[in-house]
Amino acid sequence: MALVLTLLVGLASALASLGSVSLLLVLWGGLKTVLPLDAALAGGLLLGALAWALARRGRLRSPPMVLAGAGLALVWAMVAGGDPYRLGLGPFWNLLAPLAAGGLAGLSAAYGLREVRLERPDSEAWELVGLRLLRGAAFLVFVFMVVFPFWAMVAASLKPRAEFLADPANLGLPLHVFSEGFWPGLKKMLVGYREVLVTFKFLRYIGNTAFVSVSTMFITLALAVLGAYAVARLEFRGRAVMERAILLTYMFPAIVLAIPLYTIFTQLGLRDNLIGLIIVYLAQTLPVALYMLRSYFETIPASLEEAGLIDGCSRFEVIWRITLPLALPALASVGLYVFMIAWNEFLFAFMFLDTPELFTLSRGMVGLNSQEVPRQFLMAGAVIVTVPIMILFFWFEKYLVGGLTAGGVKG
Repeated sequence: MALVLTLLVGLASALASLGSVSLLLVLWGGLKTVLPLDAALAGGLLLGALAWALARRGRLRSPPMVLAGAGLALVWAMVAGGDPYRLGLGPFWNLLAPLAAGGLAGLSAAYGLREVRLERPDSEAWELVGLRLLRGAAFLVFVFMVVFPFWAMVAASLKPRAEFLADPANLGLPLHVFSEGFWPGLKKMLVGYREVLVTFKFLRYIGNTAFVSVSTMFITLALAVLGAYAVARLEFRGRAVMERAILLTYMFPAIVLAIPLYTIFTQLGLRDNLIGLIIVYLAQTLPVALYMLRSYFETIPASLEEAGLIDGCSRFEVIWRITLPLALPALASVGLYVFMIAWNEFLFAFMFLDTPELFTLSRGMVGLNSQEVPRQFLMAGAVIVTVPIMILFFWFEKYLVGGLTAGGVKG
């Protein structure tokens, strides 16, 4: 049974590793290659047998398995004439790909069999290995689903127009442009971004979007802090009704509110105006900010604020000196959430803005969705819209998670 278990892990590791390297070659360089299924099956069985032999001697560790996988890959490369992936490149690159795949397969097999009792594998050992295989498969599928659309967008945005029209299905980067030199090649790859930022005025759109998003974030936080604190701490008539009505706005789809808001803002002269757009965004972001901050304020011990009041602080001083410092994680998470809503919002920006000089990024993307505009320009615009918010999200992710889960006192 131990041999069957190691063979299963070896097969899964070889298939996943060789397939991942094949996909990476296609996505990175646009190289024409296929999954070597026969080599993966044979190499997986041999790798599993070697893992079983090493386990019997008590030497089942990552370094020996990596060397074993690389050795099997080298044998495979020699049998296939030095180019098992049929890349048609130089000898170094033709051998590097299979060696990397073999080493990765050995490392994956060592991880799959780590701390597994192979002398007499019981149901617990089979369950542990099965969970690891399922976890690895789920991770690969998740990474592919997340990375593939973004990669296709980036690769399309970097291609020259003629190359994109000649082979739209090619998802590799146009690395051949660097044969003309690094700087000329880089300029050739970034021509789509230069056109989008300058010709299509996306630099102005970035400024408009940043102004609207930052303004919405700060105004929302200022109003939400006062409102959430009042609901969480103060006693007043209608408090219970207000608590239940905070998220009432979200019961109505945005499209239902769009026409009444369009009519009212037109009569007030606030349409085709960034200030009017900020007011509309506040109606979207303020309820959820109130709800999130109220929940957080309720976790802060009221005794801390009562001590401040006894020491002579006013209510606003208590909020500024005690409550807000304790609520910094929540403020950061709510601010990031509000900023992302305002940055990515499209419906109201599309309806309320008509002057090109006032367009936000999402509204300006509509101008790129035209038959006269090359597709790589549209992809470049999509990257410009997406990348800043991705960087902010990953940079402040710890605050986003901590602000939603942490309490006011740690002990």
